[in-house]
Amino acid sequence: MLAIDQVLISDEVIEEKFVCDLSGCHGGCCVDGDTGAPLDKEETALLDDIYEEVKPYLSVESIREIERQGKYVYDDETGFVTPTIGGKMCVYGVLEYGVVKCGIEKACNDHRISFKKPISCHLYPIRVQSYDGYEAMNYEPRDKLCHPACVLGEKLQVPVYRFL
Repeated sequence: MLAIDQVLISDEVIEEKFVCDLSGCHGGCCVDGDTGAPLDKEETALLDDIYEEVKPYLSVESIREIERQGKYVYDDETGFVTPTIGGKMCVYGVLEYGVVKCGIEKACNDHRISFKKPISCHLYPIRVQSYDGYEAMNYEPRDKLCHPACVLGEKLQVPVYRFL
C-alpha cells in the first residue's frame, strides 16, 4: 500500500498491467455493473449544464430514460451515478458497430463541450472509495470483461497507473 497525503493506493495499481482493448471488451464497462458510473457532486452540476449539447449523440431510448429518471440518480451504496437503461447500459453510452462509446466524450471530441467524461470512467479499473479522513484507490478489473486489457497490458508491459 502506498500513502500519499490522505490517499491510500493499493499495490496492484503499481504492479499490475492494463491497457484497455475495445476490440476485446467492446466497451462493456459501460454496460456491466450494478449501477451507472459513480459521479461526484460537481459532475452532477456539469451534467445539468451540458445535457443539451450531449443529447444529439444519444439514442432515443437513452433520451427517454434520462427524461424519466433524470440526468443522474442517487444510489444508496454508491451515491450519485449515471442512470442506466434497464439496469444495464449507461444512458450516456452510444452503441457503434458493436462497441459502446461515451456520448459525453463524443460531444467533447467534437468540441461541443469541454468535459470529457466522469472521473470514475477515466480511472476505471481503479475505484475510489472515500472514508473518514482518507480515500482508497483500488484496482478492480472485472475478471472476464477486462481479461483482454490485462493481456494487452502484460504484452506491452504497461502498469495500471501509467495507462491511466
